[in-house]
Amino acid sequence: MDPLHYRSATDLVSNLRDGRLTSMDVTRAFLDRIRQHNVSINAVVTLDEEGALKKARSADNALAKGEPAGPLHGLPLTLKDTWEVAGMACTSGASALKNYIPRRHADVVQRLENAGAIIVGKTNVPVYTSDLQSYNKLFGVTNNPHNRARTPGGSSGGAAAALAAGMTPLEVGSDLAGSIRTPAHFCGIFGHKPSRALVSLRGHIPGPPGTESRPDLAEGGPMARSAKDLELLLKVIAGPGERERNSWQLALAPATLDSLEQFRVGLWLKDPLCPIDDELLDGYQRLGRDLENRGSLVAEARHSLLNLDHILPVYFNLLGSLLSATLKPAQRRQMKWIARLQRWLHLFGPVTAHIGEYGRGVNQPVYRWMAWSEMREKMRAEITSLFDEFDVLLTPITPTTAIRHDHSQPVFKRQITVAGQPRAYMDQFCWIALATLLGLPATSVPVGKTREGLPFNVQVIGAPGMDLTTIRFAELLERAGLAGFRTPEGL
Repeated sequence: MDPLHYRSATDLVSNLRDGRLTSMDVTRAFLDRIRQHNVSINAVVTLDEEGALKKARSADNALAKGEPAGPLHGLPLTLKDTWEVAGMACTSGASALKNYIPRRHADVVQRLENAGAIIVGKTNVPVYTSDLQSYNKLFGVTNNPHNRARTPGGSSGGAAAALAAGMTPLEVGSDLAGSIRTPAHFCGIFGHKPSRALVSLRGHIPGPPGTESRPDLAEGGPMARSAKDLELLLKVIAGPGERERNSWQLALAPATLDSLEQFRVGLWLKDPLCPIDDELLDGYQRLGRDLENRGSLVAEARHSLLNLDHILPVYFNLLGSLLSATLKPAQRRQMKWIARLQRWLHLFGPVTAHIGEYGRGVNQPVYRWMAWSEMREKMRAEITSLFDEFDVLLTPITPTTAIRHDHSQPVFKRQITVAGQPRAYMDQFCWIALATLLGLPATSVPVGKTREGLPFNVQVIGAPGMDLTTIRFAELLERAGLAGFRTPEGL
C-alpha cells in the first residue's frame, strides 16, 4: 500500500469516515511531509499548523458524536495562494499584498469547508499568476519534484509540485493560459480545466481583492494524483456563487461511457504553427495505437477549427484585452508597438504566431472586443459538430516537458528548445488555446515519462459541459495502465 501521503483522497476520506484513520493522524502526516520536503521544493508558502490541528480534532470529535460528514470531512489540503481564506494571508505572489489577510472566504473555499476539508496552507504562484513558472520576490522559486533544475510550471506550479511531492492530497488551481493543465503536465499529476463558469471565481486574486465580476476566459478547477479524485473535488467546488444560488443549480451531464472500447477518440497532435518535441509526439501516437488495441475508435480529427491559424488570433486578442487592465501605460504602449511591428519581429528571434494580436487586444476599444467575442461565440457553436463525431479530442499541452528555470527579462525575449530548434517562450500558450477560448472541459492526464525521467501529459478535451466524460476517460486510461501518477525519484 502507498504511504499515507501518497494515498488517494478518495481512499483517505473513506478511511476517515469508517474510523480506520483519524483526521489528526492524516493532518499530522501531511504536516510532517511538508516539513520534510518543502525546503528543497518550496511549494508551500504559508502554513497554519496550529489551526489545522485544531480543526482536525474538531472533525474527529464530530464524527465520534455521529454528526453528518461532508464528502471531504477531516481531509487536510493546501490551496493555491490566489484563493482568499479568511484569516490566512493571500498574496498572489505579490509584494504589495504581503500583509493582506482576507476577512471572507472565496466561494470555492466556503464550499471546501462546507464539505469538511481542512485548509492547512497556501502554495506558491508567479506574481499575480502572470507566468508559466512559479517564482516571486516574496517566497522565491518553486522547484519541480522530478528535477529541481526545472520549473513545475505556473501559475498553479506550487499546487502541482505539492501534489507530486506528497504534501497534499488535493488542490484547487485556476486556469487562464493553461495554469492548471501545464503544471499538471510538467509534474505528472492530473488537472482539470472545467467548462465555462462551472466554478465561482469570487474571492480569487487576480482581480484585485473585493472583485465581484467574473474575468473572461479564466476557470478554477481541481488538481489531484488520480482521475477519481478530480471528480470528487470537482463535485465539491462546482456550482453557483453566492449571488446565483437562487437562480441556477448544477446539473453536470453524467459520463455514460464505461469502457475504452466505447470511446470515439480524435487525435490532433500536429500543427505547423507550434511543433512539439519528437519524444512527446511519439508518446501520443503510441497512446493512440494502444487505445486502438483496446477497442477504441481512434482517428485523426478533422475540423476547420483544429487549426492554430484560426484559434490563436481570437485567443490572443481576447487574452490581451483581459490582461490590459493589469498593465501600466508604458506597458500598453510597448504592446502597441509589438502589434505594429509583428511582421518584422522574427528578425530578432523566434516569434509565436499571431502574438501581435495580443498587443492589439491590449489597446483595442470595447466595440472591437465585442466583435472578437462574437467571433468566439460563433466558433463555440461551430465546434459542437466535432463532438458529434468524437467523444474526446486528444492534443498536446505544451511543446515540451518541464522547461529549465528561466527568469530573464523581458519575458517575450525568452526562448524554449523544441526538437532541437529555438522557439518562442509564448509557444507554450498555443495548445491550450482551443479549450480556453471555447470554454471546453480539458483534463490533463499523465501518460508517460521521457528518457530523461520527466513526466508528460496529454490533454483530453470534451464538448461543453461534458466534464465528467473527459474525467471518466482519464480514469479508464488509469485502469488500463495507460496513464497514472508516478512518484518522483527520491521521494
